[in-house]
Amino acid sequence: MVRRHHEVRRGAAGLAGALAVALLLAGCAAERRTPAATGGGAPGVTATTVKVGGVLTKTSASGYSTKDAEIGAKARFERANAEGGVHGRKIEFVGAEDDGQDAAKGDAAARKLVQKDQVFALVPVHAPNFGGAAFLEQQGVPWFGWATGPQWCGTRTGFGYNGCLAPKKGAGSQTWWGRQMADLLGGARGRSVYVQTTDSSGSKYGGTTISQSFAAAGFELVGVNSGLPAAAPPPDWLPYVNKIMTSDGGKAPDVVVSVIAGTKFNVGLYSALKRAGYRGVLTDATSYDAAILKDPASAQALEGVVAAPMFEPFESTAPEIATFKADVEKVAPGATLTQHMAIGYWAADIFLDMLTKTGKDLTRARFLATADGDYSYENAGFGRIRFPQDHTEPNGCGALVRLEGGAFKVAKSLKCFDNVPLK
Repeated sequence: MVRRHHEVRRGAAGLAGALAVALLLAGCAAERRTPAATGGGAPGVTATTVKVGGVLTKTSASGYSTKDAEIGAKARFERANAEGGVHGRKIEFVGAEDDGQDAAKGDAAARKLVQKDQVFALVPVHAPNFGGAAFLEQQGVPWFGWATGPQWCGTRTGFGYNGCLAPKKGAGSQTWWGRQMADLLGGARGRSVYVQTTDSSGSKYGGTTISQSFAAAGFELVGVNSGLPAAAPPPDWLPYVNKIMTSDGGKAPDVVVSVIAGTKFNVGLYSALKRAGYRGVLTDATSYDAAILKDPASAQALEGVVAAPMFEPFESTAPEIATFKADVEKVAPGATLTQHMAIGYWAADIFLDMLTKTGKDLTRARFLATADGDYSYENAGFGRIRFPQDHTEPNGCGALVRLEGGAFKVAKSLKCFDNVPLK
């Protein structure tokens, strides 16, 4: 401040005293907002901090919630801060807004974080119907999370920790789920698969890419149903069950894939299928959640289900998972580990790596130039990520976990596979 005062005094020689004071105050205020170390205007950045916040679906009509992603992100940020921050800047995490699984609320939440809270980036964003993508892209604000819908894809500012899960035709599409399942079952030859989605855009896109993943692995696709309303579980599952149970030439398929966001949905579908006598393999992307084991009815419905997380399972002996567990324990002692925690954690981890590689002279423009400039990062916790490539295709990595006897067991450890063009 003394140096700035002297500079103003010399430059303002001969001016009225009141003008000199005004210039001094303006200079001090500007220094607090955008210090010289940032290299220019950098919202959310000071000489010692970088401010971030997230948008999650903490509440929803169906009961689906991603609130634990906030714990995961906080855990990773706290470790970074304990290690001295990034280039001398600590992460100021303001927490996450709730979009209530409503696109308009998600857009409002994104605007609040950027315009009112002045965050540098949104971390984590974990909301199936997130509506703030267009605003963030227009404003050039980076955002990180689980790329569950097409709003993540083809952007320059949205960074899914696992890439883009809704690629356009001709772009790379994942094969890992089908190939991991084929390995688990001893081969796909002669085995059939049926895919159930909801009528939401994200679920439909997922149904398309996952169907191709199983087809690429050698399974016979015998049906895809996207008629299930996404708003709430149906009062009667029988129409959906009947279609599934007769989809393979009048008999049940070998594998049923549920592309549905919400434990209540899956519990309802799986319970109805088991009552109808289904004996094949049930698999989805969301049932790897220890919290469901506290409910006996849910645990029974999900017994035997093969979940497909896009990160290394908590039951793994990998050192990266041991670090993850220790980090979470520090910020949320005794907390049950959930998939959403992992998603928040790995999204934050990638953000921190990009922040480190950007350097001390930090602006959003410089950050995005680094992130989209032939960027790559590998970590045994989530696999690999490559940008700008993964703005248009998934990272191709995933694991399988089976619920057996009321406990999760690693069925297939995390592995990455080459993508194939989406048909």
